Amino acid sequence: MKRIFPVFNAVIAMSFGAIVLLGYFINLPELMGGRILLLEWSVLLAGIAVLIGVGNLIFVHLQRITDEKPGAIYSLVLIVFFLVTFLLVLAVNYGPAVESYPQLLDAQNMLLNGIMVPAEISLVALLAVTLLYSSARMLRWRIDFKTVLFLITALLFLISATPWPFIGQLSSIGIPIENVIETLATGGARGILIGVALGTLTTGLRILLGADRPYGGK
Repeated sequence: MKRIFPVFNAVIAMSFGAIVLLGYFINLPELMGGRILLLEWSVLLAGIAVLIGVGNLIFVHLQRITDEKPGAIYSLVLIVFFLVTFLLVLAVNYGPAVESYPQLLDAQNMLLNGIMVPAEISLVALLAVTLLYSSARMLRWRIDFKTVLFLITALLFLISATPWPFIGQLSSIGIPIENVIETLATGGARGILIGVALGTLTTGLRILLGADRPYGGK
């Protein structure tokens, strides 16, 4: 049985993956119907996994509050805001008409624009400063072309994002620093996306061919 189950799991995974992949290239109604059905199953399972993860998150933080561990106040804040946001979203989407209670939509927008967006922007800003600091520290141990180029690009990007008067003066005398930074940032982002796409494609092919079996713990 220990040998049968891994082989059975591999056959199921490879068959379903092949059906979904071929459904994009072969115009057969049966094949396309099977692909759509499998994708709907995967979305449903992913939603259930998210619900299980949220439930586990709430349970862990409730346990921290019950045990009065250090930082339990943060767990309490997380649970309170989670419940408020969850109930508010339910009320806006499935409750009374928004036209009758516009305060619900205003409260939802306040949570989004007043808490979530500033927090995400702060994290992104912190990430930029952290990368710049890490690249500067890296110069202590290794000085090469890639490290220096990354540091210079990060500095130019931070400078161009600030409303300093000399940025416009540089553009007026024929030094389009903003265009240079945009070109570097766009090229780097596209390179990362292409690398992620190739890595995902390689991983998918290895799973389809049975070389990797994450569903079997290998």
